[in-house]
Amino acid sequence: MVSITLCLIVRNEQSALGNCLESVKDAVDEIVIVDTGSTDDTRALAGRYTNNVYDFEWIDDFAAARNFCFSLATSDYILWLDADDVLLEEDRRKLLRLKSELDPAVDAISMIYHYAFDEYGNVTLSLRRNRLVKRANGFRWHGPVHEYLAVSGRVMNSDIVVTHRRTHGQSARNLTIFENRKGRGEIFSPRDLYYYANELLDHGMWERAAAEYESFLRTGQGWAEDAISACVKLSDIYERLMLPEKQLASLWRSFDYGEPRAESCCRLGAYFLSRSRTEEAAFWYRLATRLEKPKDCLGFLHDAYWTWVPHLQLCLCYSRAGDFAKAYFHNEMAGRYRPDDPHVRHNRTYLEGMLRNEAL
Repeated sequence: MVSITLCLIVRNEQSALGNCLESVKDAVDEIVIVDTGSTDDTRALAGRYTNNVYDFEWIDDFAAARNFCFSLATSDYILWLDADDVLLEEDRRKLLRLKSELDPAVDAISMIYHYAFDEYGNVTLSLRRNRLVKRANGFRWHGPVHEYLAVSGRVMNSDIVVTHRRTHGQSARNLTIFENRKGRGEIFSPRDLYYYANELLDHGMWERAAAEYESFLRTGQGWAEDAISACVKLSDIYERLMLPEKQLASLWRSFDYGEPRAESCCRLGAYFLSRSRTEEAAFWYRLATRLEKPKDCLGFLHDAYWTWVPHLQLCLCYSRAGDFAKAYFHNEMAGRYRPDDPHVRHNRTYLEGMLRNEAL
């Protein structure tokens, strides 16, 4: 059986850290926590779970903090989490099983990350991340903000899920780091440009975000998943800025970087539906329902577009076309994911009435 060190970097996480550590403490052999300047009771809370609590002077560099934390681990493998992540019971058991069966020749293990949820508990945002890595390989984190762990060798994709339990609201921290770097004249990598654009978008700076996404795409470099995402986000920005030609062009452009994604197809459906081009809208929504969700995607997937959204929109399309049987079918498909959604319930009542009238 291999041994595992859990590594976390924290700052003012007293409201979340206990849940994180409780969920995983019995599945790891060592816990290393690096504090980057807490002013609450985070350090005292961490001390209840481990003696390995260290200070790191914050230098606006997440990769540096994580690399320092990794350097303190002593086990065969390193598992990293954030303080507002947890392992649900089923996933804790899977980790214990993996630990007992893992072939030491494996260099890294990816896990599914459930990052956001809707009001019904459905996952709305998910991706894969490399979570468990062989310590002897010395894998390093890169990037001051939105850092990534570079791995190589034999990588295994597991079905273990890390669940994100957000406890903090939107912060300007990451945007400030980017702005300071830009102010110092630092040259941004393609990845930096993409994540800088994301921060600008999150803070409502539409035109500036669009410019940075366009700069990222013009490099012709970077990860295909980021390029697809940039195109989709550009389409949303151009819709907001009332630039429909650029909105549509951005969605077509997303197909340059890989197979069609449900996120793009549903936006194309919405584009045509808003212009009363119902048949074209239905085509794109139907395509979204037929696509197979990528299983090993390391980029964010907006799960709603792969599940209930296209069905609910097809209900609208078929209802407008007078095909109430198909509309009812797709409404019920959406209801499998959101049974208590008021739109689903309203549609059901309306369509059942229309179908009864047709049967008379």
